[in-house]
Amino acid sequence: MAKLIRYPRGGVAQVVDNQWQILPVDTQEPLGSGSYLVPFQYWLDHSSSKEIQAKYLAGELGVWFASDADLTTHRDVILAGMKFWAIIAVDFPIFRDGRGFSHAALLRERLGWQGELRAIGDVLIDQLLKMAKVGFDSFLLRADQNESVALEQFELIHHRLQNDWRASRDQLGRGSHVK
Repeated sequence: MAKLIRYPRGGVAQVVDNQWQILPVDTQEPLGSGSYLVPFQYWLDHSSSKEIQAKYLAGELGVWFASDADLTTHRDVILAGMKFWAIIAVDFPIFRDGRGFSHAALLRERLGWQGELRAIGDVLIDQLLKMAKVGFDSFLLRADQNESVALEQFELIHHRLQNDWRASRDQLGRGSHVK
């Protein structure tokens, strides 16, 4: 089973059980029992179905965005959908594809997503701090990644020299802002 790291804003990073099944992009089959992350296009095609409505009313439905998704084109649909989704995920199809970082910033800063934002796909340990900085608060690690080493990443840097989603810079412990 893939390893899930949760790092909530203001909290501590920890390994937790993953309760969410990820529906592949081309699937049109009905959902089974349990919680599902469905592709955004699946949401567009099935959001009015009774099955999907039952899932989101039970808090068992989230949406994931592909790296090539155009979030600005679907802004209004995404804003409306945020009322129903328990979680949003962004796929990193390959570790060197950085478009997911932009998606996270858009979802947090422009669209105001306050819920869980998960990185899925080819998620590597050396990306975790950068992902956390732009707004991700959970990370489904690639199967070959070591969760103990992953947790250590969050303890490496204690002082922020740039603002990020989690906190303002602290100027090496001299307060939040230098005047």
